Amino acid sequence: MTTETHVPHDHIVSTELDGGEGVLVDLNAKRYYQLNETAMFVWSRLEEGQTIPQIVEEMTRVYDVTPEHAGTSVAHLLQNLQTRKLVN
Repeated sequence: MTTETHVPHDHIVSTELDGGEGVLVDLNAKRYYQLNETAMFVWSRLEEGQTIPQIVEEMTRVYDVTPEHAGTSVAHLLQNLQTRKLVN
């Protein structure tokens, strides 16, 4: 697992909604993305500058998931965020 930090781009604004879900707004593309609770959990840690292993470790403490499952989920989300040019 990489220790790389993925940083949200400056033109992305996030808002957490009730229940832990959230919305990202791409101000450049004028698009928005709805995030479920766990995706918003990861996004907020990316905003804090946490590395992937730190996020996975915290996810296993907060949610009832194995490190392998958390790592796969985080990697999949990051790939989607990069594809949409929301993080570097």
